[in-house]
Amino acid sequence: MNKAAEADVVRETGHGISFGEAFRVWLRVAILSFGGPAGQIAVMHRILVEEKNWISEGRFLHALNYCMLLPGPEAQQLATYIGWLLHRTAGGIMAGGLFILPGIIAIMGLSYIYAAYGNVGFIEALFFGLKAAVLAIVVHAVVRVGKRSLRNRVMIALAAIAFVAIFFFNVPFPVIIIAAGVIGYFGARSGRPEFAAIEHGGGKQSAAVDSLLGEELPDHVRPSVARALRVSSIWLLLWVVPVAALLIGLGQANVFSQIALFFSKMAMVTFGGAYAVLAYVAQQAVEHYHWLQPREMLDGLGMAETTPGPLIMVLQFVGFMAAYRDPGTLSPMLAATLGGLLATWVTFIPCFLWIFLGAPYIETLRGNKGPAGALSAITAAVVGVILNLSIWFGLHTLFRQTTPVRSLGLSFDMPVWGSLDVAAFVLAAAAATAIFRLNVGMLWVLAGSCAAGVALRLVGVA
Repeated sequence: MNKAAEADVVRETGHGISFGEAFRVWLRVAILSFGGPAGQIAVMHRILVEEKNWISEGRFLHALNYCMLLPGPEAQQLATYIGWLLHRTAGGIMAGGLFILPGIIAIMGLSYIYAAYGNVGFIEALFFGLKAAVLAIVVHAVVRVGKRSLRNRVMIALAAIAFVAIFFFNVPFPVIIIAAGVIGYFGARSGRPEFAAIEHGGGKQSAAVDSLLGEELPDHVRPSVARALRVSSIWLLLWVVPVAALLIGLGQANVFSQIALFFSKMAMVTFGGAYAVLAYVAQQAVEHYHWLQPREMLDGLGMAETTPGPLIMVLQFVGFMAAYRDPGTLSPMLAATLGGLLATWVTFIPCFLWIFLGAPYIETLRGNKGPAGALSAITAAVVGVILNLSIWFGLHTLFRQTTPVRSLGLSFDMPVWGSLDVAAFVLAAAAATAIFRLNVGMLWVLAGSCAAGVALRLVGVA
């Protein structure tokens, strides 16, 4: 870029970062966004804070904390938030859209293969190994989040109560998350040190975004009622109109209407990240709607783990399989494609709404102790929810049969011990050893487990 063009960019944006340069960086972030939210946030921090110095450590963490309080995938919302800070609404759409684009393409391609060849021995063996590795990864997520979040006895107690409530008594996870947030909010406001925000260190203190904002907030960052009404109307129309059209045109019993309604509800209650919501999604998709089997849900999670983008992209696979099994007058693959894209649309359109509507107000709340305490408590409760998810997945990965227990207020599944899948147990144990003891990278563990699954099938063990 020549000096005249650079001067124009600085004058227009206030920071000298062109839209084209931002596009290239956000595309790089998207392609590297493997490893779930922890890995994705780490990639963004390394590139945006440490390498590019586009945003300071403090503002990055402030944005992250509030994105974690919102429903939806925090990493995608964080990208949207920072893109909005840099280049207004167009920058937010670009950053958030690019973040999920590679995952949309990859999950769709894998879903085609799964639907067409999922019952073929090689594909079955591939996903057999994949499920064992995914189980180890989910357990690792429990440990990883727990080490950071459970800093004192209060946080440990919150995690334990959340686990007991959701696993043994089937309390809806939104109720758990909201209750934890209320406890954390008032605990922090009362001055209890247990609810203090998690400390972070490192990073640079002077960055492009901070230079742009300066002492006074520019127009696109300053909140106003008129702007809030305009943003709400646009994004609500993009979200609600397709759902209403399906309900009116096809009726509530149609699979596309069910997909639109169900995943719209999920978009409003997916607090605590993908791991927290997947237990509920899996339960409803398997037991209520009968869209897919428990092991197929694990297969979809394995796809999302191996592809870039948010783990919540597994919802595209669920929508794909739902429409594939009930295509109506359409061909199964066309219906499945539309079902997968519909699930993705109603999942992520609300994410843009939450950011573009709330980000200006979030910027004015920097330093507020109450929301930070709510975040700390929610993060602790999420540990218990993730533990529930890991056990649910473990039951359906390691055992061929489970028995429901429904008495005295209890509601959970008990494994039939004689149905233990020894090969799956060995593979899961090997994957866990590679992750916990040998610090092997996630992609290597997934690839190795897939290869082992194929090998076991070839020798007739799996």
